[in-house]
Amino acid sequence: MAGGVVSPQAGDASPASLLFLVRDIVSGNGASGTAHVNFVFRKDYTDLVRRITLFMHLLEEIRDFGPFDHHHDYNHASSSSASSWSLDLAVALQAAKRLLSVASAYNSDNSSDGAAKKISFQFQCVTWKLEKALGKIPYDQFQISEEVQEQVSLVRAQLRRATERYGSLNSRKFSNALSQPLEKECVSMNHEISAKLESIPANCGPQRHGADQVTKILKRVKSSSTSSEVCLSNEIDSKGQENVITKGNEEIKKPDALVIPDDFLCPISLELMRDPVIVATGQTYERSYIQRWIDCGNVTCPKTQQKLEKLTLTPNYVLRSLINQWCAKHNIEQPSGLANGRLKKSDGSFRDVSGDMAAIQALVCKLSSQCLEERSAAVAEIRSLSKRSTDNRILIADAGAIPVLVNLLTTDDVSLQEHAVTSILNLSIFENNKSLIMLAGAIPSIVQVLRAGSMEARENAAATLFSLSLSDENKIIIGASGAIPALVDLLKHGSTRGKKDAATALFNLCIYQGNKGRAVRAGIITALLKMLTDSRTCMVDEALTILSILASNHDAKVAIIKASTIPVLIDLLRIGLPRNKENAAAILYSLCKRDTENLACISRLGAAIPLTELTKSGTERAKRKATSLLEHLRKLQQL
Repeated sequence: MAGGVVSPQAGDASPASLLFLVRDIVSGNGASGTAHVNFVFRKDYTDLVRRITLFMHLLEEIRDFGPFDHHHDYNHASSSSASSWSLDLAVALQAAKRLLSVASAYNSDNSSDGAAKKISFQFQCVTWKLEKALGKIPYDQFQISEEVQEQVSLVRAQLRRATERYGSLNSRKFSNALSQPLEKECVSMNHEISAKLESIPANCGPQRHGADQVTKILKRVKSSSTSSEVCLSNEIDSKGQENVITKGNEEIKKPDALVIPDDFLCPISLELMRDPVIVATGQTYERSYIQRWIDCGNVTCPKTQQKLEKLTLTPNYVLRSLINQWCAKHNIEQPSGLANGRLKKSDGSFRDVSGDMAAIQALVCKLSSQCLEERSAAVAEIRSLSKRSTDNRILIADAGAIPVLVNLLTTDDVSLQEHAVTSILNLSIFENNKSLIMLAGAIPSIVQVLRAGSMEARENAAATLFSLSLSDENKIIIGASGAIPALVDLLKHGSTRGKKDAATALFNLCIYQGNKGRAVRAGIITALLKMLTDSRTCMVDEALTILSILASNHDAKVAIIKASTIPVLIDLLRIGLPRNKENAAAILYSLCKRDTENLACISRLGAAIPLTELTKSGTERAKRKATSLLEHLRKLQQL
């Protein structure tokens, strides 16, 4: 294998560190190490190790591509998004490593049936996490070879099938295991929560069902006063398991560790829920995990295996309040850092924001005022506050402003609409607000503003879609919403700023393979070609960057050739800036790979001379692409 083994640093999620982790898992749990694994989990164990082994070539290519997260930094925010895949993969691999250690130590003679059920369910969860992490990798940005991409597609398909198999084969076991009540005697939380539960009408469908569920939870949850750490090994029945020694690191449950109430854990991820939602069966899950389950085409409840009559996700505000109270009581930091009227500062200290909260809550109330002037003044103030600081974004969202602002997007008042969409843009900058905006069903209204709003509103709608699309799950939702044709229209006919906002959003959306065809059908290729040839737009960089990720798509490739783009790209090889030459070479490589007709075309147009020059003076990536193209040209001449 290329390269030496690099020991990862704590918290490091670089490709080299991930590769080290994969090798560590494989070397410690290879074929020679499966003989001692109990027959109950031997197949699960060997299958998981075998699939992780196939990660090696992918991570080697990403590592060898160049400095991590420095290529294709089209925008600082997209660069941040690009690095999130590595963190997700690191978490999934660490979870797999812990699970393999626990499964290898399992003894069917000394362990309870509950321990086996939980390990089985965790194999399903880890398999799902690995597939999800692989799905977030921006393959186009790292120029992954076709052979490795095919290998990754195979692994993802295997992981998906394994997840489905676990779900079907073990549905009864999982249902029984997950529906078992807590065995310990528990005390109720406070009367305020009970009052909230009683106030929910009986005809509110999933909310009432969820309220009944929370009533049961209140009777089971027991207060505790110590700190906690949750890991996969902690989920195993402690009987007979407390002396398990893992390879590399010890993951032993401490006697004084606080056990998170089972009802606060998502049945899919086995992690503390932050945004619990209720499905049609009345079960509660972490929103991001159950949404992913539904997006993958599943129509059953993971916990009960019942068919979901509706795919609507209803926020479980009561359970969220219980979790927030429990976290505050045990000093567990909330995602926003807000607890009991105090907000955590960057230095770890807390600031009293109760006064700010009251003022912002009053403003949010005015957003629903019957008086247009009062509504206008309130939304303008929220726009201003949301621009100033992260603290304000947290407090405004916590006050419930997001759903009200989404409703204001459909107003006929131009000024009100501009302020509302810009406020949502500002709020989306804070990561945790993105899910709240998506949960409020904002996308259709944002797309409508993008189509028919004022130019300022359209610009900020495009910027909002970019911000929200930093989450890979949101790329799919936004792409399917009809946003791409509206963005292409803004790219063609918008203001200078509007065109840049549209280009940024389109670049990020087209990282997802399914959106590339949508962009081509919307006419993006002709718009990009015009940007390449019109010096007045000053958007050559943006056009080339988008073309470089589109060129791997078959429909895009056909459209690029049909638009006579090749001569323009060869001109850029001669006279473009270093970054432009790099992207032009990358696009030409994608167009000419396994296509002798296009190779012959660039040969006739004299591409060999600028490509040879690029191998000497270009960027590292440009040199690689130019060298590969010249090699293909030499082979063509030998035919």
